[in-house]
Amino acid sequence: MFAGVDHVGLGVADMDAALEFFGERMAFSRVLFDYTGDLPGLDDLTHRRRTRARVVMLANRHMTPLGPGKIKLVQLLESGGVPPRPAGACYGEVGICEVCVHVRDVRAVHKQLLAAGCTELMEPNSAQVPPMDIDVDLSYVADPGGGKIEVLEWTGIWQALPGEPRVEGVNHVAFGVSDMAATREFYAAFGFSHLILESNGYFEPMRPWYDREMPLQHMVLILPGQGAGIEPVRLHPETMDGRGEWGHLGPMEFAIGVTNLDQAFRQLSASGVEFRCDPQTVDVGTGEWRYAYFTDPDGLYVSLVEPRY
Repeated sequence: MFAGVDHVGLGVADMDAALEFFGERMAFSRVLFDYTGDLPGLDDLTHRRRTRARVVMLANRHMTPLGPGKIKLVQLLESGGVPPRPAGACYGEVGICEVCVHVRDVRAVHKQLLAAGCTELMEPNSAQVPPMDIDVDLSYVADPGGGKIEVLEWTGIWQALPGEPRVEGVNHVAFGVSDMAATREFYAAFGFSHLILESNGYFEPMRPWYDREMPLQHMVLILPGQGAGIEPVRLHPETMDGRGEWGHLGPMEFAIGVTNLDQAFRQLSASGVEFRCDPQTVDVGTGEWRYAYFTDPDGLYVSLVEPRY
């Protein structure tokens, strides 16, 4: 029933600029739908009497088993503009930290992205990650709103398909949590069961991101049987609330794919999961976008989605 992380949602202030960035530079060029209108059922998330936005769902033209996820761009259209990124959110505060794309050849892709005008947040690094000492290459660039995009290749897991250096799709979404055990137990019910990484220390290349003493970072990366994965992060000591308003600039939400939204809604409701709206259906022209937001242990912006487009 559950199909991993289907997509990560990012708030944008200029949709045309965001489409150029993700479509041309990041290879998310397959437009699955481009919808402008009301978004039903979001009153509890947005605290607005009416939520109107332009929403564009993008798939990567080089999707692979370790880069299967999509990106959803959201531009709120009500008066007041797009909410800013949460102040003081460095990495790991409760809220969405990043969207991670899998690539073929991190160093070459990173160089291409900088040549295309992307802002560098971290130069390429190589590491072996615990607990299984898996080899990984990674770097970071900024999205148009200043959010973090991790550029990653699991060299110890996946031998890339032949071809030129490229971005392949979303590998995982990282988000800050307040209780790692509660988060892992909660998302295990959604099929996130394959532990790839668990570290509890300091990832030194991230130190320049913090405007204070660097906190201890407990990171766990869990992949599902299909779809993209999740990377909960717990900081010690705890810091600010980094959730911000729904629709804020940069990564701000993610969705878990399901094959039957109504069945999943009934099953999860019976098991005690609290939903923030009933299943909603939006006609996006190319088909139907169906979603229902639920409450996770930290009240993040997370939904179930049944793609019919």
